[in-house]
Amino acid sequence: MPSKVSEAFVLRSYPYREADLIVSFFTRDQGRLRGIARRARRPKSSFGSGLERLSQVNMQYFQRENVELCKMDGCELLQSQFALANNYTASVGLDFIAEVCDQILPAAEPNERFFRLVVATLEHLRQTPPDRTEEATWTAIQYFSLWAVRLSGFLPDLRVSEESRELAREMLTTPIRSLAPRMWSRTTCRDLRRFLITTIEQQVERRLVTAQMLETL
Repeated sequence: MPSKVSEAFVLRSYPYREADLIVSFFTRDQGRLRGIARRARRPKSSFGSGLERLSQVNMQYFQRENVELCKMDGCELLQSQFALANNYTASVGLDFIAEVCDQILPAAEPNERFFRLVVATLEHLRQTPPDRTEEATWTAIQYFSLWAVRLSGFLPDLRVSEESRELAREMLTTPIRSLAPRMWSRTTCRDLRRFLITTIEQQVERRLVTAQMLETL
């Protein structure tokens, strides 16, 4: 069977053996997969900087039937989120998006609409002027959380304030780039954010590490 090439977002990676990495990545056509990137921790790796969190890449990999981990051969970097890492709030926001994707998406189930949600959310962050990155991050977290729950099929009745319900209705009918201007901060419709995060945690049956980090910002 020949190797596959899929457009993908890198969700997380962690060391394996001396020079390898285990990588979780979300592909447009195959869903969330996990694989072994051999020698990825060596200086002249074929993966380069493509395995950074939420890097958008063309991932080359080989997948055997009934084998959990695929074999990753290399990747072509399409879009890095590196510039956003200079802002701490944005960096935590990226970690949150990656963790939610890694926990909420079932293995090997394609979800084109969820993939486009990640694309749109990251584009919004990158295209916002640097002096408004923090505001854009809270917008992105709220929008992504709402749609992540909606697309996963378990959006409950929103037990939140009327202001938050109005915001949710707007977000469910309006692209993130076209939302009405607001003075966004971590307190903007905070009850909605916490309600959505609690809903996600109940569904995945674990606490989100990055959700606790958001509360300290």
